[in-house]
Amino acid sequence: MSTASYSNSSGDEPNKKPDAQNEESSHLLEATENGVKYGSRQADQENLLGNMVHTSTENKSKTLPQYVAALAAAGGAFAAGTLLGWTSPAETSIVDGSANYDFDVSTEQFSWVGAFMTLGAACVCIPIGFLINQIGRKWTMLLLVLPFIVGWAMLIWAQNVVMMYVARFILGIAGGAFCVTAPMYTGEIAQKDIRGTLGSFFQLMITIGILFVYGLGAGLNVFWLSIICGLIPIVFGVIFFFMPESPTYLVSKGRSESAVQSIQWLRGKEYDYAPELEELHQTDREIREQRVNIWAALTRPVTIKAMSISLGLMFFQQVSGINAVIFYSEGIFEAAKTGIDSSLSTILIGVMQVVATLASTIVVDKLGRRLLLLASGIVMALSTTAIGVYFFLKDQDENSVANLGWLPVASLCIFIIMFSIGYGPVPWLMMGELFATDIKGFAGSIAGTTNWVLAFIITKTFKNLTEGLGSGPTFWLFSGLTVVGVFFVFFVVPETKGKSLNEIQQELAGNQNASSLQPENNGAKK
Repeated sequence: MSTASYSNSSGDEPNKKPDAQNEESSHLLEATENGVKYGSRQADQENLLGNMVHTSTENKSKTLPQYVAALAAAGGAFAAGTLLGWTSPAETSIVDGSANYDFDVSTEQFSWVGAFMTLGAACVCIPIGFLINQIGRKWTMLLLVLPFIVGWAMLIWAQNVVMMYVARFILGIAGGAFCVTAPMYTGEIAQKDIRGTLGSFFQLMITIGILFVYGLGAGLNVFWLSIICGLIPIVFGVIFFFMPESPTYLVSKGRSESAVQSIQWLRGKEYDYAPELEELHQTDREIREQRVNIWAALTRPVTIKAMSISLGLMFFQQVSGINAVIFYSEGIFEAAKTGIDSSLSTILIGVMQVVATLASTIVVDKLGRRLLLLASGIVMALSTTAIGVYFFLKDQDENSVANLGWLPVASLCIFIIMFSIGYGPVPWLMMGELFATDIKGFAGSIAGTTNWVLAFIITKTFKNLTEGLGSGPTFWLFSGLTVVGVFFVFFVVPETKGKSLNEIQQELAGNQNASSLQPENNGAKK
């Protein structure tokens, strides 16, 4: 398809300069010599000119603005992280009555204070999918600042336990909605060679938010800790207001001029936006030509496959035992007689999560998603097995593990590091990559809902499992499920590293020559 014919179809794109086309063609022809950067097979190199959408150096694309936008979006994840981490430093003072509340809160009641957050997150994920497609990714995230502020205000000045429940439920709505919207936004603004890194910012900022609260909680009372947590969403809103909307969303709404401005903001003024914009239009045209209702879109074979992969990753993320390991962390440090204060042990765990997730952001676009998931799953299974052995022996004879205190501590640290490298960030990253544009909001919402429902179930039933099976067998159960997850990743999960979102859809559809369905060669006609 020529540039002229494309401009006529979109209606408002300026004509592409011949010099820019010649320069693009020379760069792309040079790229056909190696083909490595674009993740294309050697047999497909003749189609490169029509397939290079998310390039960087060859097309003078800047990456810094994309990092800025992704980090700004991840500010919402930081706010969600403070929400997740708040219960740990707040529990002791609230339950023992030393917090600034005029009512008593029992241990059981506080467990529901924590659980209502997951219920709120589970309830919002599907409705937010519709809102994302109606008002856009950017304005949806800005709108979420309001429930964050309301939730924290209600929690700070709560008059009774029920008010705390409602506050945490509202905060869960805000945090859960971000878990759907932010990965989708990041996946759509990033060029494919850095999409994995930018997508990992979401989990990284969640862990930083958790660590932030752990650190503040060691020195501040609950009132001031909550005040600071309530200010963070406001700071996020101010910063994110200046970020661009997703070009994918803008094209889907027929706002091509705005999409060009968004792409140029993200890639730079010298970036030749025409090939990328044409692929977005091509994808949008195909979706409109095949437009169906939600149910029909969900039952498409490619959507079923993507949904199976995403739900599978969410399932195995939660049943790996991450919540159980965190729950037992203070007890593990105490049993090992390390002499480390419980508050310092939680800070140490937070530091490990941040460092490991940061490492994941660096290597995810180099090593790939599958390798990180496989390595993560194998080592996590070994770690929970070792923790299970320790607690099993301890339940039989406490003296038998007197010299084995190092075992659960080492296993705990290794587990958290490997989870933060693989199963922590990658399922959320791939959720933003696997689904077609017309179903992405709704399907991503289902995946997010599944994750939060599982988190609620496992958190509330963990105590029952340990009482019924014993601590050791419970950890072995998590280990066995993680092993099943390893096989799931090996046989089912595709590698998405170095592929555009359109290429991923073609591969899920079973078309190995993904480029054959891309827009026609832009460089063929001048």
